[in-house]
Amino acid sequence: MGLNKTKLNKRQDKILEILEKEGNISISQLLDELRIFSGEVSKVTVNRDLVKLLESGFVKRKGKARAVFYELSPQYNLLKIIDPEKYFSVETDKRTARQDFNFEIFSILKDVFTDEEKKQLYDLNGEYRKNIKNIGASALKKEFERLAIELSWKSSQIEGNTYSLLETESLIKEKKEAKGHKKEEAIMLLNHKKALDYIYKNKNSFKNISRAKIEDIHYLLTQGLGISRNLRKIAVGITGAKYKPLDNEFQIKEALEKTCDLINKEKDGFSQAVILMVLIAYIQPFEDGNKRTSRLTGNAILLAYDICPLSYRSVDEMEYKKAVILFYEQNNVSYFKKLFIEQFEFAVKNYFRA
Repeated sequence: MGLNKTKLNKRQDKILEILEKEGNISISQLLDELRIFSGEVSKVTVNRDLVKLLESGFVKRKGKARAVFYELSPQYNLLKIIDPEKYFSVETDKRTARQDFNFEIFSILKDVFTDEEKKQLYDLNGEYRKNIKNIGASALKKEFERLAIELSWKSSQIEGNTYSLLETESLIKEKKEAKGHKKEEAIMLLNHKKALDYIYKNKNSFKNISRAKIEDIHYLLTQGLGISRNLRKIAVGITGAKYKPLDNEFQIKEALEKTCDLINKEKDGFSQAVILMVLIAYIQPFEDGNKRTSRLTGNAILLAYDICPLSYRSVDEMEYKKAVILFYEQNNVSYFKKLFIEQFEFAVKNYFRA
């Protein structure tokens, strides 16, 4: 069950705020802080609040007897709401941020959606499944082609490609390259379509994720662009982020294999897709093309479970990059998850409709 902050009362929210400020705290210290905030409050009441927060997974208890203290759980930090506008108002080098890869992420990152979010996603997917049953095979094929064109365009645009959507459509349908653009831009777009066709043809195989399958998608996306096919052996930097990805080939391989193990144990297809996307971007296993690979492998999982794929057509590319950087620097998935839900709703409402 994903963490759900919406069902907490104001006093419980205040406890979380105090823990975030203090790091860890005893119940007597917590009582003193709460009384400043809300007046007299009993120890019994606060103990009840702490039980609720412990059961919810927001808080951890450490120590024994009189030495017991409370602190926020890693899961809370993973899913707490961060205001991206406020966060990115601070210059990169002045932000308090995690700079190195956190191997503990594999024990923290799981079941990332709340029950309410799951209901929203599964209700929307029920609408998608109903829609595809009500349109003919020819119309269904055209809709997948339309989504593929728009995903190829937007995913490439996020990476700096300057083709317009109409130019992308002409390129993919008619193999007609637009004037005034680099050859590599056309290759990038056509590679997206090639990778999507491969995924759709083999969609059932993606119910189980492996390093080889991720590498295959990366190869299809980067073929002809001068990018090495294998796991990188060189260090890479992230523009606009303090985070520095792993620079050891063996650790990169280990992290990617841990990712596959984590995904294959996760029961929910939506959580699988989001976890895989953020971890591929976080590990940066390839010298280039990582975020493209993350978006396409995320869609591979969705298609494997008969879930509507995403085109990302309406996402703001800068907001997408911010969501990824928030995961890099804070190991926080809340903003990425928000964009995912918005784009999933957009996809269901705009494709595969009779």
